[in-house]
Amino acid sequence: MQPDVIIIGSGMGGATLAAGLAASGRRVLILERGARLADSAEARDPAAIFQRGHFKPAEVWHDAKGQPFSPGNYAFVGGNTKFYGAVLLRYRAEDFSPLRHIAGTTPGWPISYDVLEPFYSRAEALYRVRGDLGGDPTEPPHSAPYSFPPVPDEPDIATLRRAFAAQGLHVSSLPLGVDIDRWLARARTGWDAFPDTTGAKSDAENCALAEALRHPNVTLMTGAKVVALQSAGRRVTGVEVDHGGARTVIHAPVVCLCAGAVMSAALLLASANADHPTGLANRSDQVGRNFMNHNLTGMVAYNPLRRNRTVYEKTIQFNDWYLTGGPKGEPLGNVQMLGRITGPILAGEAGMPLWLAHHVAEHSIHIMAMSEDLPDPASRVLWRKGGVVLDWKRTNVAAHDLLVKRLKAAMRRAGWPIVLSRGFPKSKPSHQCGTARMGADPATSVVDVNLRAHDLDNLYIVDASVLPTSAAVNPSLTIAALALRAAGHIQTRGQAA
Repeated sequence: MQPDVIIIGSGMGGATLAAGLAASGRRVLILERGARLADSAEARDPAAIFQRGHFKPAEVWHDAKGQPFSPGNYAFVGGNTKFYGAVLLRYRAEDFSPLRHIAGTTPGWPISYDVLEPFYSRAEALYRVRGDLGGDPTEPPHSAPYSFPPVPDEPDIATLRRAFAAQGLHVSSLPLGVDIDRWLARARTGWDAFPDTTGAKSDAENCALAEALRHPNVTLMTGAKVVALQSAGRRVTGVEVDHGGARTVIHAPVVCLCAGAVMSAALLLASANADHPTGLANRSDQVGRNFMNHNLTGMVAYNPLRRNRTVYEKTIQFNDWYLTGGPKGEPLGNVQMLGRITGPILAGEAGMPLWLAHHVAEHSIHIMAMSEDLPDPASRVLWRKGGVVLDWKRTNVAAHDLLVKRLKAAMRRAGWPIVLSRGFPKSKPSHQCGTARMGADPATSVVDVNLRAHDLDNLYIVDASVLPTSAAVNPSLTIAALALRAAGHIQTRGQAA
């Protein structure tokens, strides 16, 4: 098949873009370097996942000091969504405008929330999001209700919800993409960081890709690692692919890069040539810059006199400190439950002896503080000696520390007096974004408001790399909404894009 559109990557951006293009009749080829994730005993074995690292990639990246580390980015059909927590939150409307934080002011977006809102609703329907619209005063307007009611709280989480509400906090249900009955029928575990191999989680493979592949004009090629984009002047002329050890070049009028915030930036930089000596789409010198990862702290709130009887735990959130709460009213961030941490998970993540980890896990409840990481041009992805270098410079730390302090106090008031906390390391893909930012000015951004590269007439970048800001909520739904919007634009422009 000679494709009209090549999509590189089958994660949230690529799969959703394919779903948006499928009914157009255009011949769409999706290139995915990984394979489909087969069901196995390890898929629901916490010791295999968290202690033995059964699914971790063999890939090695380096930090700015040259130290190697193993990233938590997965290469499977569906990308990182195969392991995600299935939280499908919208950015708040205020996130699209400049916001003053303790550490500085965000740049805002070149589009408003109202422009993206219809695509949020379409994405929620595509990903079968379960939620409700009550209880969160920061929730932006919706043009359509959720199609499914929220995943129910387990009794111990319902108790925590009431304890938070008694403190005056506005607790709401997390919007989730998971069929809880179908998930638990396979095994009684949480879903956060567990791979979905039975279709119970609304990941990119199960929802968007499945919809796209219903159409005969859409083809998926697995085991196809893109090593470079060829270009001349203002056009991408070919996609160089390593497929089963053989190199080939595939051509299409439109090329869409959807490999994720790190790998998309790395591929653009690795594709430098005489016409684009600093990397493809990089006339602004912004490719790889403004890398953001949420500031995340996980908490284990312990009470030796109480037991946690939950299986999945991850159903509530509150945003009372999302838009305010700092010393001068600055935003602090989002609070949401972690997936249920069991003894094997705690032993693997914290290095505790298994007997102690079992005790702590059974007598604790698990929650997370998430704060915005502000864009910084010195925080970046680089391509050196044929490999990825990640130089992440965390920002907005004071706001995050204050959010953690307030959440610890709220947990103690809720009856969990000993609160242990730990920040997420750079090896975890904690909502990576920002390396090919969207903007109206080609001098300060990589893609325009329709996600087309400023420097190349037929290249689109459709993944988390285009996000101008990280906000302080999970980015998956926003990526999906942007992908659906981009699909409409590509169809409107036609093959001459």
